Amino acid sequence: MDIHFTPAEQVFREEVQAFLRDRIPEAIKARGRQGKGFDKSDQVTWMRLLNERGWLGVSWPVEYGGTGWSSVQRHIFDEECALAGTPWILPFGVQMVAPVIMKFGSEAQKAHFLPRILSCEDWWCQGYSEPGAGSDLASLKTRAVRDGDHYIVNGQKTWTTTGQHADWIFCLVRTDPEAQQQRGISFLLIDMQTPGITVRPIITLDGEHEVNEVFFDNVRVPVENLVGEENKGWTCAKYLLTHERTSIAGIGSAKAMLGRLKAIASRELRDGRPLIEEPLFRAQVAEVEMQLMAAEMSNLRTLAQASEGAPGAESSFLKIRGSEIRQAITHLLNKAIGPYAMPFLEDELGYGGSLEPLHGEYSATPTCQYLDMRKTSIYGGSNEIQKNIIAKMILEL
Repeated sequence: MDIHFTPAEQVFREEVQAFLRDRIPEAIKARGRQGKGFDKSDQVTWMRLLNERGWLGVSWPVEYGGTGWSSVQRHIFDEECALAGTPWILPFGVQMVAPVIMKFGSEAQKAHFLPRILSCEDWWCQGYSEPGAGSDLASLKTRAVRDGDHYIVNGQKTWTTTGQHADWIFCLVRTDPEAQQQRGISFLLIDMQTPGITVRPIITLDGEHEVNEVFFDNVRVPVENLVGEENKGWTCAKYLLTHERTSIAGIGSAKAMLGRLKAIASRELRDGRPLIEEPLFRAQVAEVEMQLMAAEMSNLRTLAQASEGAPGAESSFLKIRGSEIRQAITHLLNKAIGPYAMPFLEDELGYGGSLEPLHGEYSATPTCQYLDMRKTSIYGGSNEIQKNIIAKMILEL
């Protein structure tokens, strides 16, 4: 693989940079520079701007409204967005359930849901994990019993990211309790406004309300919302998870975080000299940068495979390395910033008020970012589970 960008790819990068420079609203730019969180309106605004430009479905086939970009173009786009500090593209609709609908869904499901995902009319969340069924997802207990033209769903999902905003949830449910675990699961699309659904917040260590518990109490779901075949939803689940794990690598955001780390360490003084000149710290930064460069090359290869279908177990490697690298960078950021890394400064975590940071470039307390990065080695399947997947792939060769 040629690791150098072609002239055409450099032109594409300049096109992306110009779009980001000209179209990001100033308030969103300010929050991005400070590393503050984005609320739902920021994310929807950004995604609709991308859709207007035809750039929201970055990995979608052209026939469904996607960009048709190469793996390198998608990599460039992700990197430039991270460097510009844009809101994230909410993955649950665009990057997760959409590929499943394209591959396994009915023509009616494709015609209805895919345009609404691109237009941001529907906000999606994921119903996979349950109490007692996280990394061991196949042990899930949420039941769906056929009743004429509907399924009756009862059970609980947890760690449901942005579920408080969602219009729809895609769920794994058990439709045959007598079958082998993986063979008795189905993939349902459920309207979050259906009677019997309750959403309760979970407040995480960084003080944010990002995840939730979702309870289903005799929720009636039309049979037409079944994706693929009944009891064969595990195939959909595995297909979705490979796409999720590839995106968890977060190469673009890691490069942006590394750039911030270097800039701060070049100005922070220890014993009268910049911290970056301290041998041990400098070696730690160099080590994580080399790991990031290697992960970037692997990410490009995996994205190239994904353009020809779902990526394989290589996405598990990316998930492991991507989460470890970002955790290492936030650890070094905390060391570089020192006392200004203290968490939970309410004025800086809020969305309203002045856009001027309390502590200059040390705004958006790095400890909150550090805590947030701890979960990346758990969600999408824990890193331990990913190592099992990789080992199985090697032993089957």
